Amino acid sequence: MSSKPIFATLNRDVFDSHNPSPYTVGVKKGVDEALVRQISADKKEPTWMLESRLQSLKIFREKPMPTWGADLSKLDLDNIIYYARHGAAETDNWEEVPDEIRKVYDRLGIPEAERKMLAGVGAQYESEMIYHRLKDEWQALGVVFLDMDVAVQEYPELVKEYFMKCVPPTDHKFAALHGAVWSGGTFLYVPKGVTVREPLQAYFRMNAKNMGQFEHTLIIIEEGAEAHYIEGCSAPKYGSQGLHAGLVEIFVKDGAKCRYSSVENWSRDTYNLNTKRAIVQKDARMEWIGGNMGSGVTMLYPCSVLVGEGAHCDHMALAFANKNQWQDTGAKVMHLAPHTSSNVVSKSVSKDGGCCVYRGLLKIAPHAHDCTSSIECDALLLDEASRTDTIPDIQVRNNDVTIAHEATVGKLSEEDVFYLMSRGISEEEAKAMIVSGFIEPIVRLLPLEYAVEMNRLIEMEMEGSVG
Repeated sequence: MSSKPIFATLNRDVFDSHNPSPYTVGVKKGVDEALVRQISADKKEPTWMLESRLQSLKIFREKPMPTWGADLSKLDLDNIIYYARHGAAETDNWEEVPDEIRKVYDRLGIPEAERKMLAGVGAQYESEMIYHRLKDEWQALGVVFLDMDVAVQEYPELVKEYFMKCVPPTDHKFAALHGAVWSGGTFLYVPKGVTVREPLQAYFRMNAKNMGQFEHTLIIIEEGAEAHYIEGCSAPKYGSQGLHAGLVEIFVKDGAKCRYSSVENWSRDTYNLNTKRAIVQKDARMEWIGGNMGSGVTMLYPCSVLVGEGAHCDHMALAFANKNQWQDTGAKVMHLAPHTSSNVVSKSVSKDGGCCVYRGLLKIAPHAHDCTSSIECDALLLDEASRTDTIPDIQVRNNDVTIAHEATVGKLSEEDVFYLMSRGISEEEAKAMIVSGFIEPIVRLLPLEYAVEMNRLIEMEMEGSVG
């Protein structure tokens, strides 16, 4: 990392600054059938999608709020803006994006990252995509990388085959809410045998006060194909609630490989109630790499369903909780076929009274013989006021399996801090270095720019950690 990285001068103002939002003036808060019908009409959706939305709305009304995990009792669903059109048309020319929106993404380094390392980029602002582009060489090989709204229009049968089949609206209340009001997101289709060598990225930005964002990501990796998809997210701080309830569905076919990387850095105002799931077929591989910080409350448990013999998944995740933050994260792995394997590594850091919870589910079916799974949960507490919990749920239905589960909790070593200070390093810098070393096994798996962003975010979170 000798050359100057994109995020080298990153500061919190990059995320917390916001544009004026006149497009939300007079917009009704809350969700009802009229709004759902308006969303579908604005997008000129086929009848089946409207029917899917209305059925999801019905399920949403019937489902109770989750009573486990993070405390959601203060979330006011009637005070959220579920749909807002900023008025900018989607384009594949960055210079055609309105100046005030483009400046936000310029500060985040999105166009520069596209030029340097990405096969394609999508950028969403509030409820709609403002920019989407795929390099010609991948388009020529049949790769489809589109805004989900466009995909519904151009590939209706393909979308209908897979949409909310991995995560049905009956799954939980916020999956149902998503199914009713989803807008924007990413559709990625990689044909059989095609390896996309460069990552594809989408960045989702909430700007307005009390905004909700409900992007839908649908990824289909055909037999023997490979792709790496990256998502980034952020929102400014207002002192008033925002809601993120996106949904990610990934289908990894026989012998295919998918890596999904994300850094979620919503503001402290945001409830991040995201759902991510992959169905992994025979001899396929699914990799989840994630960093969660920023939001006041997070409930996020990426799930791999290993349905094909020889399927494998890796879950590598990092959570950072500062003051007034509850990061309830983890992983779900379901071994539903023989000779499947999984590896889960979760690291968390809690500071100034923040709470990190690892909540995991491992399920091995009666017929899933010769399965192996390893789960490692490491937590670092930076002070006496902070908290961490490990809540594993391991369900094994046959004896022909190998399972390892390890959980550790540690504090900053006074000896290590003293040693670094004896070498002329300040106490605050010493603590930040130790934390950086602790999270390095996860951060190094992120693409360069995102790894640098994560390290800088950690540095900012560590500021003022002495005293």
